[in-house]
Amino acid sequence: MKILLAEDQAMIRTALASLLRLEADFQVTEAADGNTALKLLNHQAFDLLLSDIEMPGCSGIELAQYVQQHQLPTKVVIITTFGRAGYVKRALDAGVGGFLLKDAPVEQLVQAIGQVMQGKKVVDTELLLNSLGEQDPLTEKERQALRLAAEGKSTGDIAAALYIAEGTARNYLSEAISKLHAANRIDAARIARQKGWL
Repeated sequence: MKILLAEDQAMIRTALASLLRLEADFQVTEAADGNTALKLLNHQAFDLLLSDIEMPGCSGIELAQYVQQHQLPTKVVIITTFGRAGYVKRALDAGVGGFLLKDAPVEQLVQAIGQVMQGKKVVDTELLLNSLGEQDPLTEKERQALRLAAEGKSTGDIAAALYIAEGTARNYLSEAISKLHAANRIDAARIARQKGWL
C-alpha cells in the first residue's frame, strides 16, 4: 500500500514513517508540508493520504478537499494533536475516512488505516461527540480571508491572494468578525482557530 505522509514536524514525521514501514505492505512517502504533499498528489498515485491538519502551505483539510474535488482514489486519514470540534465536521465534509489524535497507539492507527481502506469511517469517539456541538458559521471565502489576516496580510494582499476586489475582502473580514463577535480580524482568527474552524 502506497502511503503519503504529510506532517511538518520532522521528528513526528520520521518516527511515524519508521513505524508504518514496519508493516509489511506499507510504502511511505514523506512530505514536510502541505504544498509538497499537494505536488506529490498531483504526480503520483497513493492509496492513502495520512495528514496532519495545521501545516505550512495547505492544511490537511485542504488536501482532503483537493482529493475529493479531483476525485482521486486516495483515501484520507487525518492525525492531529488538536481535538477541535470544528475540524472533525470540516474533515468529514471533505470526505476524510479517519480522524485520530496523535497520542493514539500506533496499533490503533494501523487498524484505522485498514478500516478506512475497506471504506469505513473511523473517528475518535470523544472528538465525534464534541463535534456535535457548535456549527461553523464561516463561509469558505471568509475562512480563507481570516487565515490570511492571521498571517499578518493587509486587506490588499488578501484581495490579491483570493483574486477579489479589496472591498470584497473587507466585506469577508467584517462578516467573519461579526459572526464570531470578535473585536477585530486578529481576534476573529484566534476565535476561529480555537474552535477548529480555521
